[in-house]
Amino acid sequence: MRSDAVKKGIERAPHRSLLKASGYTDEELSRPLVGIANSFNEIIPGHVHLRQIVEAVKAGVRMAGGTPMEFGVIGVCDGIAMNHEGMRYSLVSREVIADSIEIMARAHAFDALVLVPNCDKIVPAMLMAALRLDIPAIIVSGGPMLPGSFKGQKVNLITVFEAIGKVKSGKMKEEELVELENEACPTCGSCAGMFTANSMNCLSEALGLALPGNGTIPAVSSSRIRLAKQAGMQVLALLKKKLTPRKIATLEAFKNAIAVDMALGCSTNTVLHLPAIAHEAGLDLSLKLFDEISRKTPCLCSLIPGGPHSVVELYEAGGIPGVMLELSKAGLINKRVKTVTGKTVGDNLKKAYVFDHTVIRPFDKPYRPEGGIAILWGNLAPEGSVVKASAVAPEMLHHEGPARVFESEEEAYEAILDGKIKEGDVVVIRYEGPKGGPGMREMLSPTSAIIGMGLGRSVALITDGRFSGGTQGACVGHVSPEAAEGGPIALVEEGDLIEIDIPNRRLVLKVSEGELEKRRKKIKIKQKKVKGVLGRYAKLVTSAAKGAILLED
Repeated sequence: MRSDAVKKGIERAPHRSLLKASGYTDEELSRPLVGIANSFNEIIPGHVHLRQIVEAVKAGVRMAGGTPMEFGVIGVCDGIAMNHEGMRYSLVSREVIADSIEIMARAHAFDALVLVPNCDKIVPAMLMAALRLDIPAIIVSGGPMLPGSFKGQKVNLITVFEAIGKVKSGKMKEEELVELENEACPTCGSCAGMFTANSMNCLSEALGLALPGNGTIPAVSSSRIRLAKQAGMQVLALLKKKLTPRKIATLEAFKNAIAVDMALGCSTNTVLHLPAIAHEAGLDLSLKLFDEISRKTPCLCSLIPGGPHSVVELYEAGGIPGVMLELSKAGLINKRVKTVTGKTVGDNLKKAYVFDHTVIRPFDKPYRPEGGIAILWGNLAPEGSVVKASAVAPEMLHHEGPARVFESEEEAYEAILDGKIKEGDVVVIRYEGPKGGPGMREMLSPTSAIIGMGLGRSVALITDGRFSGGTQGACVGHVSPEAAEGGPIALVEEGDLIEIDIPNRRLVLKVSEGELEKRRKKIKIKQKKVKGVLGRYAKLVTSAAKGAILLED
C-alpha cells in the first residue's frame, strides 16, 4: 500500500508514534489510509453542513475496512465575494485548493481520497487534484439548496441580485427587498439553480468521478447522507480494483460531460473548469470541441436561471442518469466508459428513468435543438468567447449596438444603476480577465442589474471577465485574448458598433482593420499593481480560452 511509506517497518517507528499521538491504533494503521478532504466552513451556505456529510463518509470508509483521515481546505463563497475586491480571489482559490490537496495526499501517503466539496471553485479544484494525484478517489458533494418562496413565486439568490435593479428603477420597495432576502435562500446547500456549483456537481457525476445522484440529491435529504456513506465504502472498492481517476476521466468521458453540460444549460464557468480539469489528466479540451458538441446536442432542460425548474425538480425527474439516458438514445453518450461505481456508464443507465418529461424533455422534443452554451469567434474574440445561449431572450440572439466602454465592473455597475445605459447598448467591461483582474471576476451584479432595470431584452454585455452561473441575458464572457494581453477588446472605443450573432457564432467589432491597427500603435495596456497571491497569479495564469490554468515552467 502507498501508506506503507509512513507506517511499515522499524524505520517508521517515529511516524507511527506521531500517528498514535493523534489517537490511531495499530489496528487502524494496518488498514488502508483514506484522506477525506473536507471543505467545511461557517461562511458558505453550501458548506455549513459538510461536517455531517464527512462523518457519513468516514462511517462508510470504516465499514469497508479503511481508516479515514480528515483534513480541511479553504473555500470562497462567490455570492458573498461578488462585486467587490473579494471576487478577485475566487478563481485563484481553485489553484490553491488543488495544490493543498496534492500536498496533503503526497506528504501523508494516503492510499485513496474522498473529496467533499459543494460550491463553485471547490468542486473543480478537487477534481483537478484527483486527476493530478491519480490515486483512487471519489467526489461526494453537499447537494443543492431548496428554492425559496416569495409572494407565491419560487425564488433564489439570483432573485435577490436582480431585485436591486428593481428597487433602483422603482419597481420594488426596499421593504420588499428585505423580505425577499429573508426568504430566497431557505436551507443549506449550493444555490438552487443550474449555477456553477450545481453545474460542476452534475458534471462530476457525468464524468464518472461521482456516484449517481451526486449532482441533484438535495442537501437536506437523508439520501445525501446515504450517498456519502456509499462513497466512503466505494473508494475502498476502487482501491482494490486499482481504478484511478485517469482510467475513468478519459477524453470520451469528458465528451460525455460536455454533452450533459449542453443538455442542462450549465454555467459558462464549466467552459473554464473542464479544460483545467482535463489538463491535469494530460488532455486538451479546446473551445472548438465544446462548440462541436453544442451544435449536435439538444438542450433537454430549462433550469433556473434560464427557465422555471430548480435542481431539486431535476432530481425528482430522474437526475443526471435521466438526462444521460435521453442523450444516449440519440447516440450522444459513450456508454462504454468506466465510472466510480466500478461499472460502465451503460451499466449504470440500466437503472435510469425519466419521471417527468416536462423537466427532462425527450431527446427528439428538446427545449432547444442545440446546446445551452455557445462559443463565439470574430475579430473581437480571435481565441473565442462564451455565452449561455439557453438563457438569452430570442430577440437578443442577434444584436447590434453601440459600445459603452468601462474599465472595471464597478464603473459599469454604477452606470447601469444610475440609468445611464439605454436600450440597444452593448456594455463592454474590460481589464477583468485572468491577468487583468487579476482573478477574472464574475459580473453577476451588472448582469443582474440589467435584468432588474428591465433591460434584459434590449441590452447586451461583453467582458474578458466571466459570469456567475446565475447570469441570464445576452452576456458574452471569457473574451480572449483579454485586454491585459493586448486583445482586441482593449481597442474598443465608446460608440463603436458591436455585432453579437449567437446562431452563427460571431462576435464582431465593426471597425476597419486599418483603424484597429492605428489604435494598437497608440494603446497603453493598463497594468494593476498587485502583490501577494494575486501578484503571483497574474504572472502565471494563462488565457481563459485554455481554462485559466497556471504556467508550469
